[in-house]
Amino acid sequence: MSHQKLNSRARSIWVLRVFAAAGLVVSAVVHVQLAPGYQQAAPGGLGQGTLFLIQAGAAVVAAMLVLLKGSRPAFAAAAMVALSSLAAVILYRYVQVPAIGPLPSMYEPVWYAAKVITAAAEAAAGGLALAGYALLQKTRSGSGPAARGRRRGASTA
Repeated sequence: MSHQKLNSRARSIWVLRVFAAAGLVVSAVVHVQLAPGYQQAAPGGLGQGTLFLIQAGAAVVAAMLVLLKGSRPAFAAAAMVALSSLAAVILYRYVQVPAIGPLPSMYEPVWYAAKVITAAAEAAAGGLALAGYALLQKTRSGSGPAARGRRRGASTA
């Protein structure tokens, strides 16, 4: 790979890292802001507000991983957090899921500004994280330690 292609690829990875992390941070901030109002239904227990705070924590951790490491596992974690959060907001918008064990019913059949912002941020972060994951995929099948051993004449069996 040429030096120019490597620089372009490295810049692309950094852009994906920064914007995926930004989307996760937006999601975290919105969830932290909304948590107190949603916790009122279960002030002493596991309510929707507590779940929002857990999601916010996971989003911050995933954002930090993507920014600090920028590895395939970091991008995978970011994609899982963002896309699972997006799936939850869409599911609970359109489907009345009953309470399951300690998890409350979170059906809310409306869209409002904060919900739209967090859904858009999660969709963007998830897509960017998937793109980063794909971009970091090894371009040559013979680039790992086993391939180096084969080139030296070592057996992989």
